[in-house]
Amino acid sequence: MPTDTFEKTSWSWEVSQFQQQIGEWIEYQFERFQNSLPSLSPGWKISPWLSSLLTFLFWLILAVFVAFVLWRLWLEFSPYIYSWLSGGKTSLDAAAINRANDLSVALLLERSQQFYRQGNYREACRCLYLAILQHLHDTKLVPHKFSRTDGEYLQLLRSTVTPVQPYETLITTHEQLCFGNAEILPENYQQCQQAYQEIINP
Repeated sequence: MPTDTFEKTSWSWEVSQFQQQIGEWIEYQFERFQNSLPSLSPGWKISPWLSSLLTFLFWLILAVFVAFVLWRLWLEFSPYIYSWLSGGKTSLDAAAINRANDLSVALLLERSQQFYRQGNYREACRCLYLAILQHLHDTKLVPHKFSRTDGEYLQLLRSTVTPVQPYETLITTHEQLCFGNAEILPENYQQCQQAYQEIINP
């Protein structure tokens, strides 16, 4: 009994069939349009170049529509995609602290102030975020773990601390600066600084 299997269909074949069907549908609609206007001129026909132009315009409009839908879907679901993919980069921050014992909370706060004075608000907010992770580790509230993501930190904190809003501010800001294109402004740093103070001095 032969074991060879043959591919019955493929994407390229499906696409070509779809294009052919669309082309036939457009031709059929043109023909119906022509037949519906007999009083215009008995010998009136759409020229081949006009037919080609209309077909091209149809595909162009369809491509723009599909691109617009995909763009809207990306805007809607990209935060969830980033959250799903964040297992790599966000966990590296915690691992970096775990390996570098000299990165104390005080040192991270000092670095945060330095970056803030230099106008580097992204790194200033990141240092505040790392300081909170170190604080959680030092207090044994949430010890460092290499594979833990921002989402997992939030899940743990929601079940162990109240209020959780200051932690959410720092963690969501960290997600934005790591995975988003939004500019980190001085106002963002001030919000993170206030959140940090609310955590340290409840």
